[in-house]
Amino acid sequence: MGDNQIPPPTPSSSSENRSSISRRPPFSSSTSSELNLPPNMSRSSLSLENPSFSSSNSSHIDRMVGVGYHPSPSRTIYSDRFIPSRSGSNFALFDLSPSSAASSSSGAGAEGGGGSGGGDGAGTYANLLKSVLFGPDSGVVSPLTPEKTSTLDGRSIQLSPPSRNIFRYKTETRQSMYSLSPFGFDDALPGVIPSPAKAPRKVPRSPYKVLDAPALQDDFYLNLVDWSPNNVLAVGLGNCVYLWNACSSKVTKLCDLGVDDSVCSVGWANRGTHLAVGTNNGKVQIWDASRCRRVRTMEGHRLRVGALAWSSSVLSSGSRDKSILQRDIRAQEDFVSKLSGHKSEVCGLKWSYDNRELASGGNDNRLFVWNQHSTQPVLKYCEHTAAVKAIAWSPHLHGLLASGGGTADRCIRFWNTTTNSHLSCMDTGSQVCNLVWSKNVNELVSTHGYSQNQIIVWRYPTMSKLATLTGHTYRVLYLAISPDGQTIVTGAGDETLRFWNVFPSPKSQNSDSEIGASSLGRTQIR
Repeated sequence: MGDNQIPPPTPSSSSENRSSISRRPPFSSSTSSELNLPPNMSRSSLSLENPSFSSSNSSHIDRMVGVGYHPSPSRTIYSDRFIPSRSGSNFALFDLSPSSAASSSSGAGAEGGGGSGGGDGAGTYANLLKSVLFGPDSGVVSPLTPEKTSTLDGRSIQLSPPSRNIFRYKTETRQSMYSLSPFGFDDALPGVIPSPAKAPRKVPRSPYKVLDAPALQDDFYLNLVDWSPNNVLAVGLGNCVYLWNACSSKVTKLCDLGVDDSVCSVGWANRGTHLAVGTNNGKVQIWDASRCRRVRTMEGHRLRVGALAWSSSVLSSGSRDKSILQRDIRAQEDFVSKLSGHKSEVCGLKWSYDNRELASGGNDNRLFVWNQHSTQPVLKYCEHTAAVKAIAWSPHLHGLLASGGGTADRCIRFWNTTTNSHLSCMDTGSQVCNLVWSKNVNELVSTHGYSQNQIIVWRYPTMSKLATLTGHTYRVLYLAISPDGQTIVTGAGDETLRFWNVFPSPKSQNSDSEIGASSLGRTQIR
């Protein structure tokens, strides 16, 4: 059924499905057999018994009086004048006493000792009249039970529930308007079943590709996987960095640091042409990926560099020496400023999408926020009870920051850095290793370690689980998202990289992605 189609109404003989505008008032002086005729037309001229009329004239008269006419169930019923809906009226609005007639009638009955029933009948009639006009909730107690219908002048009248708007112009159709509203109505007609809620989007439970990644370290504080805007995956394996082209599946060895050093972090520049490599010796190397040539080596840290984050031409590096160095690759100096505040190793770094704020997480259980020019944190969050490696800025709402804690914490927390407030907390039940937000929908994915090693897709802000993905046998320590925002890659100490289709495309957010379904199989990244 299309979006603009209206389903047929549920058949019913009850008067609940009829508009009160099309119904003749119950106290009208005319009957159903009388017609409103023009002054120059007499009632006798319309008699069907007049032999001078032919069958065609008789049919014309039938059309005039509506004989055999059956209105369309979905046709809108209009009135020729404004008549307010009185079913939602309240006596208090008109300064009327709801019990005046009732009290007078009951008083007359009491004084009469039950002799004549005329007074009591008049009171019942008055109560029924007010119930019909103003609704059963107007303070008048109807003598009828809710299951029964009243009989007035030989006609059956069923009391309908009161409307919430006394001056609503009655142009409803005979069917419920529930299906036309995305939220529905509180006063939907009885017996009308609302359309079922849309089924949640299905996320494939299995990876569409698995790559062997020998020597992928099982170290919580490292960041060894990143996906470039040019669709190239960089992976640090031991003392080497390998590039895997997602379009051609071609593997290229970018660099080898030698036996005396190892790769601790990798990070693509915003343009996707250069890759930063953090080493165990505290150095940061810049590589031209297209030429597989090292451009620059920068120093400044005394211990390993486990976290990297780019902001245009500025590269931030976090180290085990507790410091964060801001490096402008256009300047000759190795770094332009040093950020101090953490009391332990810096293991998480992320710039906001507008490049105005830098979030950092450390093994001191702290989450800090820095601006472009500060050397001290402008915001400090201390609610986590374990190391904070997982950090993600929302691409949908400015200032919305998500962070995840380690084994002793297991929580994902949300912060508003604009108002400096803690928004919510979700206990995931496992060590939170990584977070990444979808660019296409308001969802995020988290990867976990002890003790379930799972991957969870969440819908924000309800934090309802869309999918829980399993397959890794070690902690899922590494996570990156594809340039189109549909695919994620996860890495673990089981020395595998697994590719999952978890998010919809920007154009079709309600269809399952089938990208990579034909690429099932297991290959090696080196």
